[in-house]
Amino acid sequence: MDRSINFRGIAGSAGNIMQGMGKFVFGNEGIESKEDSYVERYLDRISNGTIPDDRRSAMTELQSLVAESRSAQMSFGAMGFPILLNILKEDREDVELVRGALETFVSALTPIETSQGPKTEVQPASLNSDLLSRETENISLLLSLLSEEDFYVRYYTIQLLTALLTNSLKRLQEAILLIPRGITVLMDMLMDREVIRNEALLLLTYLTRDAEEIQKIVVFEGVFEKIFSIIREEGYSDGGVVVQDCLELLNNLIRHNASNQMLLKETMGFDPLISILKIRRGSAFNFTQQKTVNLLGALNTVELLLMGGPSGEAGKNGNNANQTALAQKNILDHLLLLGVESQWAPVALRCMALRCIGNLVLRNPQNLDSLARKQVGEEPHVQPALNAIFSIILRTSVAQEFVAADYVFKCFCERNPSGQTLLASTIAPHPNQGDTHGPASDMPFGSVLLQALVSSDVNGDMEACCRASSVLSHIIKDNLQSKDRVLQIQLETPTPSLGRTEPVLHRIVTCLSIAASTDGENDQNNQPEEPYIQPVILRLLIIWLVDCSNAVNCLLESAVHLNYIIELASSKRYTACVRGLAAVVLGACILYNASREKGRDAFAVADAISQKIGLTTYFLRFDELRKSLAHPLSEQHHRKELSRSSANSMSDFQEIEEDETNKDDQHPVLSEIFDSQFVNFLSKLEADIRENIMDIFSRTKTATAVLPTELEQKNGEVDGEYIKRLKSFVEKQCNEMQDLLARNAMLAEELVRTGGGTTTDTSQKPSSGRERVQIEALRQELEGAKRQIEALKTEKSQIEAEANNQRNLSVKLESDLKSLSEAYNSIEQANYRLDAEVKTLRQGGSVPYPDVEAIKAQAKEEAEKDSEAELNDLLVCLGQEQTKVEKLSTRLAELGEDVDTLLQGIGDDTAIPDDDDEDEDDEE
Repeated sequence: MDRSINFRGIAGSAGNIMQGMGKFVFGNEGIESKEDSYVERYLDRISNGTIPDDRRSAMTELQSLVAESRSAQMSFGAMGFPILLNILKEDREDVELVRGALETFVSALTPIETSQGPKTEVQPASLNSDLLSRETENISLLLSLLSEEDFYVRYYTIQLLTALLTNSLKRLQEAILLIPRGITVLMDMLMDREVIRNEALLLLTYLTRDAEEIQKIVVFEGVFEKIFSIIREEGYSDGGVVVQDCLELLNNLIRHNASNQMLLKETMGFDPLISILKIRRGSAFNFTQQKTVNLLGALNTVELLLMGGPSGEAGKNGNNANQTALAQKNILDHLLLLGVESQWAPVALRCMALRCIGNLVLRNPQNLDSLARKQVGEEPHVQPALNAIFSIILRTSVAQEFVAADYVFKCFCERNPSGQTLLASTIAPHPNQGDTHGPASDMPFGSVLLQALVSSDVNGDMEACCRASSVLSHIIKDNLQSKDRVLQIQLETPTPSLGRTEPVLHRIVTCLSIAASTDGENDQNNQPEEPYIQPVILRLLIIWLVDCSNAVNCLLESAVHLNYIIELASSKRYTACVRGLAAVVLGACILYNASREKGRDAFAVADAISQKIGLTTYFLRFDELRKSLAHPLSEQHHRKELSRSSANSMSDFQEIEEDETNKDDQHPVLSEIFDSQFVNFLSKLEADIRENIMDIFSRTKTATAVLPTELEQKNGEVDGEYIKRLKSFVEKQCNEMQDLLARNAMLAEELVRTGGGTTTDTSQKPSSGRERVQIEALRQELEGAKRQIEALKTEKSQIEAEANNQRNLSVKLESDLKSLSEAYNSIEQANYRLDAEVKTLRQGGSVPYPDVEAIKAQAKEEAEKDSEAELNDLLVCLGQEQTKVEKLSTRLAELGEDVDTLLQGIGDDTAIPDDDDEDEDDEE
């Protein structure tokens, strides 16, 4: 009977909440009503049944219906949750019934895919998850079931908790934190039978995502030991999806968490992690998809350790400790084997291994030296590791692999001047430079680099030239010695019969022009060149010219180079990125130009920009560049986290590359190479260029001038007339110079301030420079007059405010005087009244009485003294106020104000009472 009462109460309360939602979601009232009746019938048998077998049978039928029908899921969520929760509480002894209840809950929380209905419709499974997770008591009840002896009870409970986490992650995380020993119970499941252990592992993986408090408790419960124990049992990287789940859980715990990373290093060390990365040399065709995913997870762990805490950048603060500890475990050998030597490995694996190599050596002197000395390959084909990585850059057909290998050189050269100098010292022409078919492993690193730079002349390989330019930019960046060293290298011209040589810088500009012409030809043939070739070469020129006046002078030795860069910056045939970078190259030629030779100095470059591009258009190029680099920068370093849902797609990089390059966005190479560091560098450089150009257009070109013939003294000219003529000439020159400076300063300030607008004809000149100077002077005088008027207005307002205060004070004093007068009148009236009473008393009897007249006179005398003292004080105050009013009136008259008008009406209101008082006094 009790069960029946409970069921009907539940159906009356919860059913009304969910049925309207079900009709709104599904809309088919006939089918829904039929399935509602089935669900209600089964629940009634479960709740009110007295025969155990009948209740179990009803539970089985209910589970089958809920697993197949979304409307049944909705109905069950409306009516069945309290009933089945009550079974989990009260009927623990009926194990089969408890199993059925848990399995029904799992079915109710599992989404059912259907081809009918809109895709945006509400999922009953999500609603049921939300309903079940609202009460912390429900979660506590489920956790208590994990202690039951029955295997299936524990198994279905784990599955139910996992389903709840999938749909209501935050709420379940908060609930488990509130339950005593909630995390401990889940951790104990890792020691259960294999099936339950795997489910518990997946549950903890969901539970620890972005939950710092849960991560701390899990680590305190010794999760690191259990994770690596499971990985070892499963066979390290050769294991199945369980190893992947273990690594995902591990990565959740150490991601941007320095304390957990330190605890891992101190408790377990990095040996178990190294064991996962171990592969047999020459194990070709042994990389299954699951093994690839497991190795990607382990490499992701290495990357997180190298990136360190919340700063998220390798080589900073305490991250150096992880770099050193991993290097001591010879991880570099394993990374080189995966990323460099195992060319049969999947490309995604090679790319992540290369990135880990870069992060391992970044700003770490010991690891940098180790990489510089490292040899790869087997005898007799052994070569330096850096040479092998550079070979990957030149030969790979996957853009992401080129970017990853280039990242190694970027990290190797960052804040490593000795390493940069070492690499630059090897750059020299090789005797077999023209033999492109010879073995590159026999050539020094620098010779291979030069060969790739000039490959565009030999076979038109602009891709190799571009990639070599990227590596060269890392070698010379922020290293003046390396820049000058490479600048001195001379190469034979493409036509050796002429017997001439040219610097490497000139050859790079030639490669840039070839890339532009090739791009134009490919546009006509509908075969576009890779869009990052010209930007990468221009990036090299920018890095080379910065802080290197010798490079600027070398570039400007030929006027053809300057004209070509101007064409890149002005022509609309090229992309906004190319035009903007070309504009930065021109700005660097101005900013770091130390030449005084006519035609090569900064003034010549600025004049060429002004005449052929226009300053307004030139400054617009910077804005276009900033916009073109803003989008790839926003997507940078936002790679997907490795999980079950993304693992399969991440293991196939070829597919990812196709998807990315087919979009209308910037090429992924640009988004990686033009990182935030380089974009910030461009922003600072742009500001310096704008300021420098403004300064150039505000000063004269030369400090000396040719002495005119007018300055020579004529024959027979007396000294006085000669001096007078010199003064006139100097005055005329000064006026003209001021005219020129004012014109140029105004023009430069306007252009730098606006940075846009329409392009003006720079050949147009103002009609009169003197008029411009006069107009500017008048404008300044007008602004000064405006400022003076504003000051006078402010002073006037202050004076008027003070006058109003004095006016209010005088009104108050007059009011006080009136009050004193009224008090005096009251005293007089009291005296008259007392006189009348005295007279009445005298007439009434012979009783002696005091001398009333004497008392009256004495009282009157005291009152007059008090009143006279107060009147004197009041008159003194009025006199002082009158003096202030006279001074203020004088100042207002000086300011041009009509004092009589301002004072008109003051005192009129107070004069009336005074007249009345006088009249009253007269009457009295």
